[in-house]
Amino acid sequence: MDVLSLFGLILGLGGILFGNFLDGGHITMLGNLAAFVIVILGTSGAMLLQTTPRSFRHALRLTKWIFLPPLVNFERGIEQIMFWSTTARKEGLLGLEGMADAEAEPFARKGLQLLVDGAEPETIRHTLEMVIDLEEHRDIAAGLFWEGMGGYAPTIGIIGAVLGLIHVMTNLGEPELLGQGIATAFVATIYGVGSANLLFLPIGGKIKSIVISQGEYKQMILEGLVAISEGENPKAIGSRLQSFIEK
Repeated sequence: MDVLSLFGLILGLGGILFGNFLDGGHITMLGNLAAFVIVILGTSGAMLLQTTPRSFRHALRLTKWIFLPPLVNFERGIEQIMFWSTTARKEGLLGLEGMADAEAEPFARKGLQLLVDGAEPETIRHTLEMVIDLEEHRDIAAGLFWEGMGGYAPTIGIIGAVLGLIHVMTNLGEPELLGQGIATAFVATIYGVGSANLLFLPIGGKIKSIVISQGEYKQMILEGLVAISEGENPKAIGSRLQSFIEK
């Protein structure tokens, strides 16, 4: 569980609601079904029009990363690479075959299998770099989906505000209907700006930061596997990979 994301969400939403309370407002004042339908459904419709089904499904899958991000442990990764290197020096590259079959992480398993198959260092580098680039491109697109939602939401909120004001202007002769139109206008603006800056843009940014961290980790695995294929000393490999550890 990413406690920082949970705390940030509670702090952001709680700060606005508590500030509204301190100003004498009530939470019911922020509830408006018409504004919600205009902003959320309108924003979702715009993004569905822009994206492909595959990218949309992937963006939804990666949303769980906000609270349950994939584990990226650079220290453990270096220890694992050094163990692979030590095994390869003692037993040869074929000694890694069992480890390749048992490896749960697909990227590392692919790299180990290339080692076992006797691939040249440049072949290993080229193959794994292609995998990194393709995965990063796909995952970054998921972050861009949510950032796109954050881009459309404030504008759709303005549309909701204009619709609310139109409702007001067409009912000037009926004062009892004016309040509903004015409320929709202002609440739609709050929904648009609030959802963009408290949810959609942070979600997109968080996913992209996780993708970058994963890319660095996979690059470290790549460098370690290439070094093993070149027969480097395990300690030398571990020392060189220390630069990947986040400070």
